[in-house]
Amino acid sequence: MWKKVRIGLLLIVLVSVAHTAWVARGRTSEWKYSVRVAIYPIAADGSAISADYIKQLKVETFTPIADFMKREAAGYALALDAPIDMYLAHTVESTPPSPPFGGSTLDVIVWSLKFRYWAWKVDNFKRQKPDVRLFVLFHDPARNNRLPHSTGLQKGLIGIVNAYAQAQYEGSNNVVIAHEMLHTLGATDKYDLSSTLPLYPAGYAEPQAKPVHPQTKAEIMAGRIPVSESQAEIPLGLAPCVIGAVTAREINWLRPSR
Repeated sequence: MWKKVRIGLLLIVLVSVAHTAWVARGRTSEWKYSVRVAIYPIAADGSAISADYIKQLKVETFTPIADFMKREAAGYALALDAPIDMYLAHTVESTPPSPPFGGSTLDVIVWSLKFRYWAWKVDNFKRQKPDVRLFVLFHDPARNNRLPHSTGLQKGLIGIVNAYAQAQYEGSNNVVIAHEMLHTLGATDKYDLSSTLPLYPAGYAEPQAKPVHPQTKAEIMAGRIPVSESQAEIPLGLAPCVIGAVTAREINWLRPSR
């Protein structure tokens, strides 16, 4: 009996979450108003380094992402001065369910439902309901040479971002956060999954350049600057990153004017 009640309550919650996400997706695709993006910091490795780093975080740490979106919007006919507003939520004490990379379609669906339910339970942002929620898992760089893969879901407008808990990595952290944020808004990856090299032409910031290589900028959804056919560099911040024409169409920005 109680099992059926719990299942019923869970279904009600999931339906409510899905409806809220559907409304938010309509709002974020219209670009009539600034999209509210909230960062939820998490000390993923339980270390004192990560916990102490999170304590000193300010929303200004992430405003370069808003500046990046504003700068790129200026190159498109977008009638909105500030595409996104950044907010910083309180620390979340638990970690989200891990994505089933390489899992079946059913595995992904089940994980997506669990993740969205978990996000609903831990949501501690009270000022104003955000449109996009990004749970940023911070790791001590001395203990983690390589971070787990990050992911962003358009369905639910939520994402998991793995980042380093050290000031010197804030620029590269913001590149990853912006990338996953754009996933939630409908953008797709533009790099080869096996080699991680940017795909030509959609993954190139300046595909029309002659010669094509070396490029000096990174298309944000490719995440790297292609300096040759077989080599690409990771940008250290958002300054050399751009939103290309294909990504702009995917997130429903107007036809590029450049």
